Amino acid sequence: MFLLGVVALSSEPKSPEPKIAPPKMARPRYAAGDELIRPEGYREWVFVGSSIGMGYKEGNPPSNAGFHNIYIQPEAYRQYVKTGTFPDKTMLVMEKVTAGTNASINKHGRFGAAFEGIEASVKDERFPEKWRYYDFIGKGGPPLKQAKAFPKDRCWNCHFEHAAVDNVFVQFYPVLREARR
Repeated sequence: MFLLGVVALSSEPKSPEPKIAPPKMARPRYAAGDELIRPEGYREWVFVGSSIGMGYKEGNPPSNAGFHNIYIQPEAYRQYVKTGTFPDKTMLVMEKVTAGTNASINKHGRFGAAFEGIEASVKDERFPEKWRYYDFIGKGGPPLKQAKAFPKDRCWNCHFEHAAVDNVFVQFYPVLREARR
């Protein structure tokens, strides 16, 4: 009798697994009209590349060049991989880190020493130029909580003219380059 009860219970149809909605993409938030609020949680995004000492003008690089670590929202990354385009509300965060040397056991080379702050590029199709660029580092003080966009001639023109894809310097980010091969 007991065995029949167990068989009867195990033959009941199972309810389907609940569907879990994909996470929503972190979106740019604005204050005072178009001042971007500093993005949060970007260190949990997709790391797409790092550079040190890059410059866009002739001459020697600065001797104290730091690292620029670039992150993109996972959902924007996945859409780029799938379609080759960055969706509206894409944010790329550039974390600036000083380069250290001769510390602890290190005798050669450089490592990330101290965080200086972040800059961000945002694709927002409500703006005529689509992309804007922001600096949250501030002038010698604490990091800014919100920032106005750089003037168009400061970043946008160069990105528009030289970026490999949609105002993004994909040519410098190995993760993005490899994703579309």
